[in-house]
Amino acid sequence: MTKKKNDNKKKKSEEFSLNGSEIIDKIKELIHQGNIRRIIIKNEDGRTIIEIPLTLGVVGAAIAPVLAAVGAIAALVTKMTIIVEKIDDEE
Repeated sequence: MTKKKNDNKKKKSEEFSLNGSEIIDKIKELIHQGNIRRIIIKNEDGRTIIEIPLTLGVVGAAIAPVLAAVGAIAALVTKMTIIVEKIDDEE
């Protein structure tokens, strides 16, 4: 007889309003948390600029091109909102 693990997963989202110069550091901090599924960056008008889907194990060189793109966007937009989607595992 095999025992099944009960997989209850809840989606949570958080929003951060940042200046362009702060965005790269915040994204790096969020990626290191490890339970992030997606990061959405919106401009002052609420329009989505970029969506970054993240999977487990995305680190280092794999994320570098994404950070470069976000840095270029941050140079053009003064205020942005980051929406972070997380999945919490509960047992």
